[in-house]
Amino acid sequence: MADAPKLGGVHHVAYRCNDAKETVEFYNKLLGMDFQLAIAENKVPSTGAPDPYMHVFLNAGNGNVLAFFELPNSPEMDRDRNTPEWVQHIAFKVDTMDDLMNAKARAEEMGLDVVGPTHHGIFKSIYFFDPNGHRLELACDIGTPEQMSELKSVAWDMLDEWSRTRKAPRHAAWLHEKIAEEID
Repeated sequence: MADAPKLGGVHHVAYRCNDAKETVEFYNKLLGMDFQLAIAENKVPSTGAPDPYMHVFLNAGNGNVLAFFELPNSPEMDRDRNTPEWVQHIAFKVDTMDDLMNAKARAEEMGLDVVGPTHHGIFKSIYFFDPNGHRLELACDIGTPEQMSELKSVAWDMLDEWSRTRKAPRHAAWLHEKIAEEID
């Protein structure tokens, strides 16, 4: 078998949108994401299919790019109805809790319903939806290097146990106990 490639990060992640301009304006206004470029074609380059599209790219920081396709000739977009809304989401990192709370206030000022901050033990986050129905998360890391090391050390054991039982393993129960202590 050939060697696995050496990855240099995520080039971009692409989702569908209802309206490319509205989407770019939303991400620019709420999150300050810079509109990098747009590509429009009447044929899909990889398949040759005649399907006009607008493909927009936004800078999410640190070389990360979030892209969207507007597909005017495709059926109306929808989400995977067999997956709960809370599962599929795009999570962005913010540096501080002040940044997180400022983003929450900004989103609420724009009329968005915001959930959180939610305490996950090693990070806190807020959730809301973009104009296309994509769930967004903003997360602020609060975990210590020791906590992250402990979680990494039990990751395979947890995955193996989950694969056998389909029940939440208790290898990192301390994380939930930490959350309970901080909430009380």
